[in-house]
Amino acid sequence: MSDRQTDVAAETDARPVEVEGTRVQGVDQAEGAAQLTPPLERPVVVRLPSRHNERLARLVERVNADRSLHALWRCANVNALDRLGMTDHGPVHVRIVSNIALRLLRLLVSSGLSPSVQVNHGLEPSDGEVVAVLAALLHDVGMSIHRDDHERFSLMIANGKARELLAGIYEEPYLTVMVSEVLHAIITPRSDGRPLTLEAGVVRVADALDMTRGRSRIGFEAGQVNIHSVSAAAIDRVEIARGETKPVRIDIMMSNSAGIFQLDELLKEKLHGSGLEPYVEVTARVEAETERSLVQVFRL
Repeated sequence: MSDRQTDVAAETDARPVEVEGTRVQGVDQAEGAAQLTPPLERPVVVRLPSRHNERLARLVERVNADRSLHALWRCANVNALDRLGMTDHGPVHVRIVSNIALRLLRLLVSSGLSPSVQVNHGLEPSDGEVVAVLAALLHDVGMSIHRDDHERFSLMIANGKARELLAGIYEEPYLTVMVSEVLHAIITPRSDGRPLTLEAGVVRVADALDMTRGRSRIGFEAGQVNIHSVSAAAIDRVEIARGETKPVRIDIMMSNSAGIFQLDELLKEKLHGSGLEPYVEVTARVEAETERSLVQVFRL
């Protein structure tokens, strides 16, 4: 079973980094019915370019060994995908969001900005990377309880989980500082979220950038046709690179103009109020000469 691309290189050169929609549907025929979320036994591996960030590398090692966290990701996806027919909110989604968040943060820092843990707490830029990555990995764990108000449920779960994962990597009082910053970044992707840190703004925008057709493919192929699945199916590629006039350039390639919904209703909302608006430029275009048909017949 192959998942869609999860390793978004987070280097800071001018080379574009692509996030493509290549998820493959997982089907369990044991009971004769499709099980959209992969089995619990399937290992979850997070890959990130930690570079010289030793603390980030240690965190990723712990995350990859944490079977209870993997189970939370799967439970979140069962509620979101299997039970509610939504887009993916499971392990593939959080791996992609964590890579995008790291990519965005490194581009912003290389342009001269400083992570908020450095500005407000005297920590290092590398510690800002730990905050952004861990918040991205934990931002949807509350979906394992319920979709409604899941951001607050995520805080309930993430408080203990973040402290557990960071214990020994950070000592007090910095352990509590790091957990607090992670929790702030987790709550701000919600629709009325107000990021107060660079790291939180990065997580908010990164969450919206997992928008390609791969994220909707499972539900779309299972017959879950709605504006979210159709618009995501129209997004072929998202490229993130250093901009010419701003630190970050995001290029979105579509096969159908239905993808505009992803930009206008989702990305624009997440970018607005993130604090990243002055530093990000976004372009979108339909690549095909004729638009690809997504839905032949739609009946209410």
